[in-house]
Amino acid sequence: MRLHRLQVTAFGPFAEPQEIDFDALCGAGVFLLHGPTGAGKTSVLDAVCYALYGSVPGPRQAPGTSLRSDHASTGTPTEVTLELTAGGRRLEITRRPEQDRPKKRGTGTTKDKAQSRLREHTAAGWEALSRSHQEVGEEIEQLLGMSREQFCQVVLLPQGEFARFLRADEAARGRLLGRLFDTRRFAAVETLLGERRRAAEAEVRAGDARVLHTAQRLAQAAGDSADLRDWPLPGHQPGDPGLAAAVRAWAAVARCAARERFTVTEYALAAVEGRHAAARRAAEDERELDRLQRRHAETARRAAALAEAAPERERVRGLLDRARRGALVAPALELRGAASAAHLAAAHAEAAARSELPPPLSEAGTEQLASVEQRLREDLGALGAARRSEQRSAEIGRERADLEREARAAEEQHQESAEWLERWDETRRALTERVDRAQQAATLAEQLAGRLEPARMQLNAARRRDALGADAQRAEGELLSVREESAAARERWLELKESRLRGIAAELAEALVAGEACAVCGSAEHPAPARPAPGHVDRAAEDAAHAAFERAEEARSAVERRLAALEEARAEASAAAGEAATAALVDLTSDLSSRHAAAHADAAVLHTAREHLARAEREHAARSADRLDAERRAAARASRREALDQEQASLEAELALVRGDAPTVAARARTLEDRVRMVAAAAGSLRRAEATAARLKEADDQLADAAFKAGFDTVEDAADAVLPEYERTALQHRMDAWQAEEAMLADRRGESGTAEAAARPPARPEEAEAYAALAAAKLRTAGSAHDAARVRCAELDELSRQAERELRALGPLREAYERVARMAGLTAGTSADNERKMRLEAYVLAARLEQVAAAATVRLLRMSGGRYTLVHSDARASGRGRSGLGLHVVDAWTGSERDTATLSGGETFFASLALALGLADVVTDEAGGMRLDTLFIDEGFGSLDDQALDEVLDVLDSLRERDRSVGIVSHVADLRTRVQAQLEIVKQRGGSVVRHRTAALRD
Repeated sequence: MRLHRLQVTAFGPFAEPQEIDFDALCGAGVFLLHGPTGAGKTSVLDAVCYALYGSVPGPRQAPGTSLRSDHASTGTPTEVTLELTAGGRRLEITRRPEQDRPKKRGTGTTKDKAQSRLREHTAAGWEALSRSHQEVGEEIEQLLGMSREQFCQVVLLPQGEFARFLRADEAARGRLLGRLFDTRRFAAVETLLGERRRAAEAEVRAGDARVLHTAQRLAQAAGDSADLRDWPLPGHQPGDPGLAAAVRAWAAVARCAARERFTVTEYALAAVEGRHAAARRAAEDERELDRLQRRHAETARRAAALAEAAPERERVRGLLDRARRGALVAPALELRGAASAAHLAAAHAEAAARSELPPPLSEAGTEQLASVEQRLREDLGALGAARRSEQRSAEIGRERADLEREARAAEEQHQESAEWLERWDETRRALTERVDRAQQAATLAEQLAGRLEPARMQLNAARRRDALGADAQRAEGELLSVREESAAARERWLELKESRLRGIAAELAEALVAGEACAVCGSAEHPAPARPAPGHVDRAAEDAAHAAFERAEEARSAVERRLAALEEARAEASAAAGEAATAALVDLTSDLSSRHAAAHADAAVLHTAREHLARAEREHAARSADRLDAERRAAARASRREALDQEQASLEAELALVRGDAPTVAARARTLEDRVRMVAAAAGSLRRAEATAARLKEADDQLADAAFKAGFDTVEDAADAVLPEYERTALQHRMDAWQAEEAMLADRRGESGTAEAAARPPARPEEAEAYAALAAAKLRTAGSAHDAARVRCAELDELSRQAERELRALGPLREAYERVARMAGLTAGTSADNERKMRLEAYVLAARLEQVAAAATVRLLRMSGGRYTLVHSDARASGRGRSGLGLHVVDAWTGSERDTATLSGGETFFASLALALGLADVVTDEAGGMRLDTLFIDEGFGSLDDQALDEVLDVLDSLRERDRSVGIVSHVADLRTRVQAQLEIVKQRGGSVVRHRTAALRD
């Protein structure tokens, strides 16, 4: 992959379009990208990454972070265009992020969606390939063979991250290498085996739990048998290997004990059943004897009572005979009573009706009253038309009253509208003036808003300038302190190092072993080994002093970086705030804010004022139209009133003749209706009285005939003989009871067994019942024991079979769990078979790390003058740590191998740069051999001396042998004289700009 041209517009710090010609820069092999802090050096690399993958590296792509330049004008769109060659194809990628732009019509902004465009240069020129985000991303990733994370690690070599990689533990190295080499499938295998192990373990534990549960049920079913007290249940720990044998043995003992108890209960039940049968027969015999003796005594008592009731039986028999004859006369008596009551009621009604009639009709007969009623009904019918005329007259009165109310209301409305229309000119003028004042206030508010926002931004910049100045002063004081601490730590380390070197002979002597050759002289004899002098400094003390010095250096560098950032931020704030004092800017902003708030409040009523004016104009038009309509309705009401007056006068003349002396036709009609009703009631009462008299005479004749036929001398004797139905029924029941009692006594006297039982001694059924109940209780107890023993045997048999089935099903589960557990422990590095505690993913990454270390060593040897070599270490970690991703450096001068975390600042830069370049080679080979012709190295050169810097530049310059070019991003001033091709980022108030420079031009 080779970059040719990059063009950015309104991106990051670049407001205006900027173009970078990589072909011109890459011709020298190594080019320098430099500029002040915050100018936009990293934004160039971000633009390259955004063009390729549609996003920027790492945390700079955080949610809410905008790629658009704050310096760009609203009409300039944010756009990145990159021209490159990949896979033998020359491509051009153009991307625009989602951004706001001014609306084409009206005010405000609208949001444009993100856009992507891919073109390819062919013999016919540039040919469009795709405008789809997904298609462009898939095409680029397929050509490069790298994801965005791999590209950021391989092409945009982040030295700081690789320096941390050298000092990191194996877990952190594993995370970085896993992202680059995509070993997620191996981690997925570990996870899958772990999940299967847990699932298998859960199944085994569930099976154990089921077996233990069945064993508990066996214990409950067995009860408290004495034969099982010496056979306790097995332990309640799932996974116990002796669980199956213990459960089987315990179940067998429980079944044998239950069957023995069942046999014992069978014999006991048979004996109790015989005794119970004998006791039950004896109790039945005693109950029968007691019943017969009681029956004989009861029969004698009831026969004596029947003989005493003989006179009463004769009296009741006579009453029943007389009541049967009186029942023949009862219907005639009832008929005569009903006729008498009806005649008496009709006579009273006739007298009451005649008392209401006028004197001429008080003695009239039925025919005379009927003729009078007919004449009154004819008069009443003649009043129907008069009623309708009277109703119409009343309706006319109500209609005239409604017309009067409408006229009064219309007059009031007309008067109110006339007064409102007289005030119209004054009202319209006031509303118009209110709208004009609100419009002027809105214009003033817009003007003040345009001045207020810049004033606020200037005030915020001034406050930030003051705060950053104070922070910079504190940082300067802190820098002096940490510089003194760093100098003291360095001096202390050098003193200890010199002291250790003076006593190094004693340190070497401690490693001597009798009979083995000395590492210095080669002799196997050691006659006088050196002894440590008092106060000897060992390697641990020197390493501790060196670590303290490095910590002090890191603290000093951190304070220097913070101070530089504060100075740069203060310069930016000063440029934005200008020369104005903060107090003056506060006063200006406060004055503009108050004036803007007042104008905005006055302008807030503009919409309301316009609405009031429009509503008043609509009301004026409506009132003018209503006034004309009211005049037309008044004329129509006058005409209608005259017509109603004429109609009502004609109706009243007709009604005066019909009403007579009555106030209304309705009153006249009510009078006639009352007379008709009175005459009709009197006639009806007279007819009913005549009919009831005839029925009463007929009933008297029938009653006399019935009494004679029933054998009574008079009607009164017949009436006295009649009894109510309930009395006759009660007397008959008494006679029937005496007869039934007499028949029953006759039957009992014929029984032979009763007399024989009476001759025997008195029976004792209570004693026999008590003995039988005791025998029945013993039988129930024996039966319950027998049933319980039988059920216990059946339940123990079923539970034993269930336990056997569960134990057989548990065997394959336990075998599967052991097999999966061994595999999971081996891949997770926790198994005893895995001697180095190396996980599967770490094992794969260890092979990759070994390749990276071999590729990095080629360049590290040249950078360090043949002194350092990077080697991969898979030594087992101490304690519970994992192994497989160790990285050591071999020092050829001392022959020792140590961890990369012990390298100094310059040595760390050598190693990290070599590691980054080696990683680039390995990832490139894994990506299918894609050539990476353009690389970028970000910072880290400030820790090198002149000789080391020359060696590093020689190594980078050697990359041209593979037709590569390297861009160095650095602040180091010495590089500007050593690197010919340069790309300078110049920071300006209106946005950064890009300048191509060479050393010859600068000289």
